[in-house]
Amino acid sequence: MPNYRIIVDLSDRNLYLLDGNTVTRSFPVGIGKMVTKTPKGEYTIINKQANPGGPFGAFWMGLSKPHYGIHGTNDPSSIGREVSHGCIRMYNEDVLQLSQLVPIHTRVTIRP
Repeated sequence: MPNYRIIVDLSDRNLYLLDGNTVTRSFPVGIGKMVTKTPKGEYTIINKQANPGGPFGAFWMGLSKPHYGIHGTNDPSSIGREVSHGCIRMYNEDVLQLSQLVPIHTRVTIRP
């Protein structure tokens, strides 16, 4: 059984999926803009929802910080940029792949 955790690196705008201490995948992400920065810290995934609608793309994974999550996007050009209200945006195909791997309660570390 893999021991997955997620690290989001705001400086290089990548999300890393780790099994133990080994990076198994990395995905480009869009992050919060200057006035609505993505919050740094330790969180967990508390819920998952397919097709949440609106700007959240194909999938939503809510974090233990209220109103923040990892989600898809209806604007693929936003990936790699500082555009969101603090959430972590992924390409829809990437968020779907990630959501199938990580269970609820997966640790998410967001670092500067």
